[in-house]
Amino acid sequence: MREAFHDQLDRMFRDLAGICESVETAVRLATEALLTGDPAIAERVITADEDIDRDRERVEDSAFLLLTLQQPVASDLRTVVAALRMVSELERMGDLSVHVAKIARLRVPNLAVPEPVRPIIERMAEVAEDMVGRVSRIITDRDIDDALALAHADEEMDQLRRTSFAELLSSDWAHGVEAAVDIALLGRYYERIADHAVSVANRVVFVVTGENPRTVGA
Repeated sequence: MREAFHDQLDRMFRDLAGICESVETAVRLATEALLTGDPAIAERVITADEDIDRDRERVEDSAFLLLTLQQPVASDLRTVVAALRMVSELERMGDLSVHVAKIARLRVPNLAVPEPVRPIIERMAEVAEDMVGRVSRIITDRDIDDALALAHADEEMDQLRRTSFAELLSSDWAHGVEAAVDIALLGRYYERIADHAVSVANRVVFVVTGENPRTVGA
């Protein structure tokens, strides 16, 4: 019975990693739509979010079934509860990718990102996509060291966010209020994707060690 239970837990984590891979694709395609102004790519991201939602529901159903039928205790209970929280955060990351795609679609046939801030947005997108990809591997391998190291990438994201705000507030900004609002929102979306990635990684640390990530490796 316990072997079957742990097989179900492992399957749940494989599903979480699969959702994370879908989110990574969503981030990549949303950014491509943003930087190219391609409405078809933006629509792909928006439509594909329904698949992420369905995958989230499947993980939640599996978790609730395990809680109901198996009544797990101690570390097993910790794992199931963490999976529920992780899938919620992964879904939110997908939603944030949709927000990026919607900004891209809204500005067609123009581009939402003015040329002077394009390198900053490109780098924010690269960091976000990389972090999501790393989280997928962290979930699969349950690698504590990689999970703890993810916070360093988040520090770069925070710095990029500050840099984007400095551009918006500069006296040289000549792209109007609409573009400024777009850049402020895009910066927030990519930053939140990164924040959720760190949160998911921290939950993996908690699953493996039972400790707050802030105390692990301190």
